[in-house]
Amino acid sequence: MSRAFTREDNNENAVADLGERPVSSHRNLVTEAGLAQIDDTIRTLREDLARADPATDRQRIAVLSRDLRYWIARRENAEISIPDPDSPVVRFGMTVTIEGEDGRKRSWKIVGEDEADAATGSISHVSPMARAMFGTTVGDIVTVGDKEWEITDLGATNASS
Repeated sequence: MSRAFTREDNNENAVADLGERPVSSHRNLVTEAGLAQIDDTIRTLREDLARADPATDRQRIAVLSRDLRYWIARRENAEISIPDPDSPVVRFGMTVTIEGEDGRKRSWKIVGEDEADAATGSISHVSPMARAMFGTTVGDIVTVGDKEWEITDLGATNASS
């Protein structure tokens, strides 16, 4: 059989072979804001899916459906974690200020994997930096890669941020 007769079948199967989004094997810790983000994403995906035209949007429907399955799974296993505002040690949900050997300071909010966005100052609780900081307190030194950082300040993250 000529490839010309199988090409259309292969393109149709491309939608079915989309594959699932990988779900992390780590605990799905989230802040209250992170849980709200998940709920908003699910709501938006459901709305987009309802507006999609099954006759013309097959690929889009496949992507939306896959993403919806991912976010529903993340919602089902989400564990809200709120730090004790008086905790003297670094924990999930806290904002930690660190100072590098060069004197530059940075603040990182430790959040869930799906919430993390280093560009806005939040890192995943499973990131190397967060893992190095857990259990430390102000004045402790953590090493990540070949750099040392001093913990200079701790603060509980605002639950709505």
